[in-house]
Amino acid sequence: MVPHSKGGDFVTLNPLSLIDAALANASSWEGAVCRPMKVGKEEIMGMLAAVDYWSHADLAAIGKESQNRLARIAKLVETVPGVTTSTMIRHTDTMYPVLIVKWDESQFGLTVDQCAQQMRKGDPRFEVWTNSNPGGVKYEKPPETPHPEVFRIDTMTLQPGEDLIVGNRLRQKLDEHANNLRERVLKLAVKYRF
Repeated sequence: MVPHSKGGDFVTLNPLSLIDAALANASSWEGAVCRPMKVGKEEIMGMLAAVDYWSHADLAAIGKESQNRLARIAKLVETVPGVTTSTMIRHTDTMYPVLIVKWDESQFGLTVDQCAQQMRKGDPRFEVWTNSNPGGVKYEKPPETPHPEVFRIDTMTLQPGEDLIVGNRLRQKLDEHANNLRERVLKLAVKYRF
């Protein structure tokens, strides 16, 4: 077990060769594993609790609940004309799906980044993944080649019922912009007598 107080905790449980290698590269004069890295007893107990939970967790049930939450959010936001959703599993760092929400940014007058910022500042506020914020944590991303923004929702940390709060809030924000689009189209229709 190699947690440290600056985050990025990890646990080596298997194979034994990795455990031996981790111990061989630790300071042998410091005593127990973890203490040399100045890890508090609370962090060690938290890590043990996490290992205990995840070693007994029903991963299929967790995945099914995550899918159900995403489906409920998708059902809510897809009531807004012009909004589509899909699910994706990023096998690189998680085995659970995320919801991809798409809309025509130019027609809605709302970019993915603007929507994410509004969700972050609203009440209740919540964080989503975007290309400029891929981990759901605010950070300054260095400039790189432009690519389409993607609005992603991960439900793994939501409590029961919070998926409905997220879905309703996002639907309200997208619907507000869709209504603005409808009003602009109606004004143009009246102006040009369509």
